[in-house]
Amino acid sequence: MEIIGILGAGAMGGGIAQVAASCGHEVVVCDNLTPALSKAGKRIQATLKGLVDKEKITDSDAYSLFSRIRFTDHMSDFRDCTIVIEAIMEDIEQKQIAFKSIEAIVGPETIIASNTSSLSISAMGAQMQHPERILGVHFFNPAPQMRLVEIIPALQTEPRFIEQARRLINCWGKTTVIAKDTPGFIVNRVARPYYGESLRILEEGIADAPTIDWAMRELGGFRMGPFELMDFIGNDINYTVTETVFTSFYYDPRYKPSFTQKRLVDALYFGRKTGRGFYDYREGAVIPEPTKDQALGKQILTRVLCMLINEAADALYLKIATRDDIDLAMTQGVNYPKGLLAWADDLGIENIVSQLDWLHAEYCDDRYRCCRLLRIMAREKKKFY
Repeated sequence: MEIIGILGAGAMGGGIAQVAASCGHEVVVCDNLTPALSKAGKRIQATLKGLVDKEKITDSDAYSLFSRIRFTDHMSDFRDCTIVIEAIMEDIEQKQIAFKSIEAIVGPETIIASNTSSLSISAMGAQMQHPERILGVHFFNPAPQMRLVEIIPALQTEPRFIEQARRLINCWGKTTVIAKDTPGFIVNRVARPYYGESLRILEEGIADAPTIDWAMRELGGFRMGPFELMDFIGNDINYTVTETVFTSFYYDPRYKPSFTQKRLVDALYFGRKTGRGFYDYREGAVIPEPTKDQALGKQILTRVLCMLINEAADALYLKIATRDDIDLAMTQGVNYPKGLLAWADDLGIENIVSQLDWLHAEYCDDRYRCCRLLRIMAREKKKFY
C-alpha cells in the first residue's frame, strides 16, 4: 500500500489525510508549526468521533484510521512516499520553495502535487530538476465529504503520472476530472458568475440578497443561494479567489471583483465565521425575508444562469476540459442541480444567446459578450447532448 505525504496541517491537509487513511494508506502529515499539527490531530479525532456517534464507523475503525496518520515537523519523513500533496497557503513563491524542498527528499518516481485552487501548476514546477512528475490535485472542502477532485497536469507533466494519480484518487472513492492548467481550472472559473452576477444584481438595486438567494434556491434548485454561500465559504476567501482569477485573466471584465464584497472584507465581515457578512449571524439577529415575486425571481435566475452557461461553454470552446468533465465538475464540486451544458440544452441555446446579446447591448459591457461556441451552435441549431 502506498504511503501518502501531506504538506500542511490546515483544514484541507487534515481532510485529505483522513481520506487517504480511511482507504488503508499510511499517511505522513508535515507542518513546521507544532500547534498546527496538534490542532489537525484533534480536528480529525473530532470528525471520527462524530462518525462513530452516527454509527457510520466503529470505535475500532476510528482507532485504526487515526493510527495510520503520523504527524511530523520534518519533511525528511516524506522520503518513502508515493505521492506528496502540498496543501499550504495560496502563495506561488512558497509553493515553489516547497516543491524544490520535497524534490530533494523523495525518490524520482514520487508524484509531487499541489492542492491549489487556482495557481499555475506549470509555474510551481519551473524551478524543479524533474518537473515531469508534478500535478495539481484540487480537493474541495471538506475533503472527506466532497467527491470531486480536479487533476491538473502542468505543461511539463508526463502522461503516466497523470494516470497514476487518477487511479489512486479514484480508489479513494473520489470523482476525478482533468482540467487544463489555466486560472481557476474548471470549478473556480466557471462558478465566478454565480457570485459576480448576483453581486451586480444587488448593486443595481434590482433585488436584495435574501431575494436573490431565494430565487436561486427555490426556482433554480441550487443548494445555497450565492450570498449564503459566500458567507459560508468566507468573503475573504471568495473575494481572494475572484481577485486572483481576474488578475490572472489579464483583467477580463467577466471576472471583475465587487466593491460591495471588498468592503465586507475590509470590515472583517467574512460571514459565518466572524458573525457578520451579507447576513448578520449574531445571537438575536433576524434574517430579512425575501420578496417572493415569481417574475422577479425568474429574471434573476435567467440572468445568472445564462452567465454561468456562457462561462461553461467558453471553457469547453477553449478546451479547458471535456463536456462531460465540465458538467461533472459543477454537479460534484459545487453541488449544482444540473450540469450547465445540459441545462443549456433544456433552456435552448438560441434563448441564451438572445439574453446575453440583450445584456451586452443594454450595458455596453464586455463581461456580457457571448461565447463564440454558443453563437455557432445557435446558428446551426445544435445541442451539447
